[in-house]
Amino acid sequence: MRIRLLPAVIGAMVLLLTAKLAGLLLPGHPPAAAGLVPAAQASAPSQPQPQPQQRMLPSAPPTELTPEQRSERALLEGLRARRIELDAREQAAAAREMVLAAAERRLAQRIEELTALQQRLQAAERNGSEREEAGWRQLVKLYEGMRPRDAATIFDELDLPVLVQLVDRMREAKAAPVLGAMKPERARLLTGELARHRARPAN
Repeated sequence: MRIRLLPAVIGAMVLLLTAKLAGLLLPGHPPAAAGLVPAAQASAPSQPQPQPQQRMLPSAPPTELTPEQRSERALLEGLRARRIELDAREQAAAAREMVLAAAERRLAQRIEELTALQQRLQAAERNGSEREEAGWRQLVKLYEGMRPRDAATIFDELDLPVLVQLVDRMREAKAAPVLGAMKPERARLLTGELARHRARPAN
């Protein structure tokens, strides 16, 4: 029995050895022993790597300013404040100039409007004066065409200011007979008022 098992054991060992040699010689088929190492590494728990400690740098102490630096800083701050003040003054002056310019424009426009209004009033006054003078001339022509006694009768009843305007525009050759035909007291008052009227300076 032992003699029969020995050839079988030897044959099995030869087959196993042959398989191992074939695994070593064939590419892409790592030996069984090589595959055990990665598996062992994979199964081993990973150890945390120690982190490098950061060194804290000491904070620099505050630098104290020298007297010269403090003086320079004060001078710069004073110049900055002065510049701000000058800018504010310039802005205020520019604003005042804008207001004055706007006021001047409004004043010039108002003067133009008043000048145009005055010209219209003067034109209307001239037209009114011309119409008024034309009316007086028509009345004068009417009374100059009347007989002196008839005109004197009307003149004795007219208001003195109206009578002065009429006689002042009449020709002397026509006014004299009418004055002679008027009531003496009325003629005397008319003569005095007419003299004062003609003595007034012309407008």
